[in-house]
Amino acid sequence: MEHPGFFRRAGPFSLADIAKATGAELAPGATAADKMIEDVRTLTDAGPRDLSFFNNRKYAEQLKATHAGACLVLPAFAARVPDTTGKLVTPDPYRGFAQALMLFYPESRHSQAAPGGREQRIDPTAELEEGVIIEPGAIVGAEARIGRGTRIAAGAVVGYRVTIGRDSYIGPLATVAHALIGDRVIIHTGVRIGQDGFGFAMSGRGHFKVPQIGRVIIQDDVEIGANSAIDRGALKDTVIGEGSKIDNLVQIGHNVVLGRHCVIVAQTGISGSTELGDFVVMGGQSGTVGHIKIGTGAQIAGTAHPTKDVPPGGRIGGTPGRPLTQWAREVALLTRLAKRGGKDNADEA
Repeated sequence: MEHPGFFRRAGPFSLADIAKATGAELAPGATAADKMIEDVRTLTDAGPRDLSFFNNRKYAEQLKATHAGACLVLPAFAARVPDTTGKLVTPDPYRGFAQALMLFYPESRHSQAAPGGREQRIDPTAELEEGVIIEPGAIVGAEARIGRGTRIAAGAVVGYRVTIGRDSYIGPLATVAHALIGDRVIIHTGVRIGQDGFGFAMSGRGHFKVPQIGRVIIQDDVEIGANSAIDRGALKDTVIGEGSKIDNLVQIGHNVVLGRHCVIVAQTGISGSTELGDFVVMGGQSGTVGHIKIGTGAQIAGTAHPTKDVPPGGRIGGTPGRPLTQWAREVALLTRLAKRGGKDNADEA
């Protein structure tokens, strides 16, 4: 059964309505102001009835190839928008995108935890297979689905329309919202899954909140350590691949994709839209900038912070991250220089 989603979508809206809501100007051309738009999607996913946006040169090829019905775009890039795509020209496409999301998804400013106002701890619309254990104080929201043999520990919250597979464990005081979770998944105490991603359209006028309407997908046999947090996607999904193991106090941002069997050690931070291949290892207190790719089998040393793509099998150390052998040579050289400087100072004394 296809999941129905977590937010109610309004609309459709005409391009004229969208231009008014976002403060954009509909460029003259073949696209009529009364053309109807049904949803908001990324450049790669958008179809003729969808709105998208462009404000980063890195995605120029995606703009060129998009099939979006309309696109919010900077004036400098309006000429690059395909002729079949309506041009909504604005000095701040990202802010316009946030305003469009509010138009299409008016309830998206707040997470859908356990709406309904009912007093029951287990909503009557929730579907629990035989053998599910719900411990005291746990809450299961409307239309949630929980598979056979899964235990929801004391004080945990399973949110609206969340799906959890079989033989999984949701630890005490953990919260799960906007998520689809597989079989044999272990989520330890205090984990937060599915809250808003950290998305703001920042400007001199202040920081405008960007609604996050994506999901978190956690595949089979994943384990997530205590007090870790995994944000839901903005438009796409945040994905944790099969068999991956995440330590305590790890932060995973919106739209991140972890491959299969990754190991993420404590106090690591993975910024939004970063993609990790299979069997990637990230040491304690390491982190990434956003929108980079870490290749399959790569290893990121503890406290290292890559700032650009890492090739498959790459080994990275230091801040900013660089090949491990180079970083080790630099550290060794600095150590020798420091010792020599200390000796010279002693001789002068």
